[in-house]
Parts: sequence; C-alpha cells; structure tokens
Amino acid sequence: MDFKKIRTETTVVTRQKDQFYKGTGNIYETVAILTKRANQIAAEMKEELNKKIEEFATNNDSLEEVFENREQIEIAKFYERLPKPTLIAIHEFLHDEIYYRNPNKDNQDDF
Repeated sequence: MDFKKIRTETTVVTRQKDQFYKGTGNIYETVAILTKRANQIAAEMKEELNKKIEEFATNNDSLEEVFENREQIEIAKFYERLPKPTLIAIHEFLHDEIYYRNPNKDNQDDF
C-alpha cells in the first residue's frame, strides 16, 4: 500500500453517525470492521518502516558509542506525519474501499 497517496485527515474530525450505518446496518459491526482494517494497516506500516530502517542500520553493539543516523530520523519523521491507521480505515470505509462480509449473516440465508 502506498501511504503517500492517501488523502485523508491527519487529525480526528467529527463525523455523521449515519454514515457508518449505511454499509452494515449495525454500528458495532462497523467498528469491528474498522478495527480489523486498522490493525492490518498498522501491521503493513510497521513492516514497511522496519524494512526501510534496516537499510540504514549499523552493526555496532557498543553501548558507549551512539551514532545519530539522519536517514533513519527522516524516515521516522515521515511515518509520524502520516495519518493514523484508524483514520485511514475510516476513510476507506466511507469511500467503499473495504471489502467485508459477515459469515454469520451468510449462513442465516441458507436456512
């Protein structure tokens, strides 16, 4: 996922509660969907950040010497400025970019 291209708020904003009912019909189900998607996004971001930081890591185990690596600092600052995973998940949900299904509801149709 390219986090640079995501255009969403970087701070919390007030939203209309009705927007969260339209897809699922249940606010609690919507919150569960948003939670799972935010966790997926956070894991992707963490994995990508770790890969980028490892590129600039030094193999020095000495506790006496601490090196300031500018590249690592810039990468960390970039990721700090990105929108939080929860805000990205909300943006995706409100713009119908998340696929979700409830297996319990699917099984009820069979009876």
